[in-house]
Amino acid sequence: MRLGEIGMDSAAFEASLEAAAARAGDLTPLVYDRLFARHPGLKAEFWRDSRGAIQGEMLARVFETLIDLAGPRVMADHYITTEITTHDAYGIARGHFTEFFAIVGETVAAAAGPDWTPAMAAAWGEALREIDAVLAAMPGPDGSQPGLEAATILADR
Repeated sequence: MRLGEIGMDSAAFEASLEAAAARAGDLTPLVYDRLFARHPGLKAEFWRDSRGAIQGEMLARVFETLIDLAGPRVMADHYITTEITTHDAYGIARGHFTEFFAIVGETVAAAAGPDWTPAMAAAWGEALREIDAVLAAMPGPDGSQPGLEAATILADR
């Protein structure tokens, strides 16, 4: 089932990105500051990224994936499963991978400030539930299924 078929408000989702960009500009440092505050050990994973280019590229890919989830959904599932496998190989816990999408959502909400609406929160919640569903369909590297539900992280907004 595609997001558009289950009622994701793609206009609200895109409006959240536009509002955040208008108020905060480049969200890369804000997203990674939030990630590293929550998980300081992950900063060491970016030892080669002295200029933030890898961080910026990763965030750009996340935005592309989220926009695809909200719209045509032609690549998002494949990208998510591929990147989960790649991050498994890097030794990154799947919980960190899925939480990153939620951290992006939290950062967008904070940056949008007073422009953040209940429709935007609902659209982000739906996107995060879809990411969880893709992840849940994948066996873990040890055969287990992941336990983190990223969609619950934005539930309070």
